[in-house]
Amino acid sequence: MEIVGYIASLIIGISLGLIGGGGSILTVPVLVYLMGVDPISATAYSLFIVGTTSLVGALPKYRQGLVNLKTALIFGVPSIIAVYATRKYVIPEIPDELFTVGGLAITKPILMMLFFAILMVAASMSMIREKKKTHEDEDGAQVFNYPLILLEGAVVGVLTGLVGAGGGFLIIPALVLLSKLPMKQAVGTSLLIIAAKSLIGFTGDLSHMKMDWRLLIIVTTLAVVGIFLGDALSKKIDGDKLKKGFGWFVLVMGVYIITQQLFFPIK
Repeated sequence: MEIVGYIASLIIGISLGLIGGGGSILTVPVLVYLMGVDPISATAYSLFIVGTTSLVGALPKYRQGLVNLKTALIFGVPSIIAVYATRKYVIPEIPDELFTVGGLAITKPILMMLFFAILMVAASMSMIREKKKTHEDEDGAQVFNYPLILLEGAVVGVLTGLVGAGGGFLIIPALVLLSKLPMKQAVGTSLLIIAAKSLIGFTGDLSHMKMDWRLLIIVTTLAVVGIFLGDALSKKIDGDKLKKGFGWFVLVMGVYIITQQLFFPIK
């Protein structure tokens, strides 16, 4: 299963390179189900893997002029603060057993996996849904809705801190709608935001969690290699069709995790 997990790590990077997002939503399930990492540690590991991979992906976008630094700063600051605070102070305070429903004890790991699976379902809907074509002038002046951008940044930061996912499917629409960024620039800017908040959020776990650095480095390296492979393949594959197919796969995975955690929890 560990070898399958390494192959899946490569696929995570390939999906990020192909469709510009979505792959990070599989990181926690890969770590938990294929690598045998407990769910709490998996959310922390995911922050490092997603953050490093996104940083590598953001560098060529920056060189192409597809990263808006002002937007990244305005959105990123509250997001970074929220994710760090969540990992440093909120996660350690969640009790090991929260409550019981129909004889099923809802433990901290079960809650985290259920919350993550719900986020997977939401992400899959975002990937499956047809995007309406817009004909806005991409050269128009950028307009910031500061209160909503700050609020959205904080909310995404809390979600990232709780489940360890990058949240690109939340960030990109927010940047397009609230900051009026063109889609390509929103994708590049999102990668920088994800990298910053994930890696800084990861440091919030260092003081209270033991890290398997060997596993982290191997999985991260494979995901980074996957990004370059995915970027090369993206020139030959229809990204829209691939994104929708990947969305259906994420939906099935999310439903599976919800079913497994509620009815067949791992003891």
